Amino acid sequence: MATLTSTFAVDRGTEIALVDETRSVTWSQLDTRVNKLVNGLRATGLKTGDTVAVLLGNQCEWFELAQACAHGGWTYVPLNWHLVADELAYVFEDAGVLALFVDERFDAAVSTALADPRGAVVQSVFGINTSENADIRRDKRFVAYESVIASGSADEPTDQMLGGPMFYTSGTTGRPKGVRGMLSGGMALTPDIMKLVASGFSQFVPIPGVTLLCGPFYHSAQWAFSFLPMINGSSVVMQHKYDSAGVLTLIDEYGCTNVHLVPTQMKRLVDLPTDKKASFSGASLIAAWHGAAPCPPAVKRSLIDWWGPKVTEYYGSTEGSIISTINSTEWLEKGGSVGKPLSQFEVIVVDDQDQLVAPGAEGTLYFRNNMGTDFSYHNDEEKTKAAHLEPGVFTTGDVGYVDDGGYLWLSDRKIDMIISGGVNIYPAEIEGVLSMHPSVEDVAVIGVPDAEFGESVKALVQIYEGTHPTDELKTEILTHCRGLLAGYKVPRSIDFIALVPRTGTGKIQKQPLRAPFWEGHQRRI
Repeated sequence: MATLTSTFAVDRGTEIALVDETRSVTWSQLDTRVNKLVNGLRATGLKTGDTVAVLLGNQCEWFELAQACAHGGWTYVPLNWHLVADELAYVFEDAGVLALFVDERFDAAVSTALADPRGAVVQSVFGINTSENADIRRDKRFVAYESVIASGSADEPTDQMLGGPMFYTSGTTGRPKGVRGMLSGGMALTPDIMKLVASGFSQFVPIPGVTLLCGPFYHSAQWAFSFLPMINGSSVVMQHKYDSAGVLTLIDEYGCTNVHLVPTQMKRLVDLPTDKKASFSGASLIAAWHGAAPCPPAVKRSLIDWWGPKVTEYYGSTEGSIISTINSTEWLEKGGSVGKPLSQFEVIVVDDQDQLVAPGAEGTLYFRNNMGTDFSYHNDEEKTKAAHLEPGVFTTGDVGYVDDGGYLWLSDRKIDMIISGGVNIYPAEIEGVLSMHPSVEDVAVIGVPDAEFGESVKALVQIYEGTHPTDELKTEILTHCRGLLAGYKVPRSIDFIALVPRTGTGKIQKQPLRAPFWEGHQRRI
């Protein structure tokens, strides 16, 4: 039996492990399907250390696959379901994806990406919920997911090896890069290591409990706050498309004990009609975690007033996991802080010359995990080096300080990044696409304040002499972007400017461009 599911299959076999919008799976059923997946996928030729990609919604199959990879030794790349074909094809090639798992709802973009020369690296395409007229069925690499399970042996897989996620995150130089950590696989570790790591989540959420997943599982935070509790016996209830009223219903219906939220979701919750909020019991809810972006204080205070001191904030990153936390009581006393670092993290604050600053002074934040864990960027030694002060000491790109009480405060963002709705967006990638438009001479992409999403993407475009700055041109430029970028990366607004300011070395001077939009705001990020 699979190492990470066998105990629950024996002790709690008839209890529900997974619930999505169409079906539920018991622990016993999950264990059987994981065993069959591992054995069936090995029979197709997948070997320990291979890389696969997964393009699914929030659905039971995602967790089955994550469990199978954790036992088969496969690195899996969670794909953002908003990516367009060009972005998908890039990831296929860059990650060396040998097998792709895809739900039919994403059929169109995937079929185009697979037809791209970069998609030739993919050897097998496993279709989930695939109808007879789906485009990917015509691909000679197509295999029905359920046929793999049907053909696989239910016997305990031999030679179980740890595999795990490699999340793709963008950067200041353009195309996204995979973040490879200890759990990604390829390090000759066994699956029980995952259970040891996941046990640390007992300090954050009740285990075993009932997790509500209402954000995309392809996001590292949503993965961590659902899959890791599940490793230690928590069941998972899923919502694919976020709906605030539905969140309240699911919490009460299934007795959910914990949920992860981003600030945009929090705002939509507190903005619900009074009668919807009044009908919510929430008695089962113990922990509501939020992070990924700064939350407007008024929104957070309103949620605490409604739900009580169950709301806890964390600060972290895909690369570094959870670094610091602050509970409701502390936050009400120290609003603005992201809390005290976890015991295993050491905070190092340096100036622009990488020299330590005086205690309490502001500088670039670096962190060392004293457990010895670290990360690297797949196929990018230069980017890996740039993110480290020295081996094992990494930065999130934020500027801040630690006060006398040991609380961490963020004051600015050193790296060029926009956080909109809890999602990291890197301007360099968008600038690269915009610069390809024949009317664009130069461009700068910045984040501007947004009441709902925290920040929104704005493009400041310098057009060629003789080109007219019309609304029609803006529409044309945005159409160009939509063909090459996922929708959430496409600028929400375009301003034409006379000149994009650059330094003598050619670097865009973003600060004077951002400043007018942030006037009157208490925060700079």
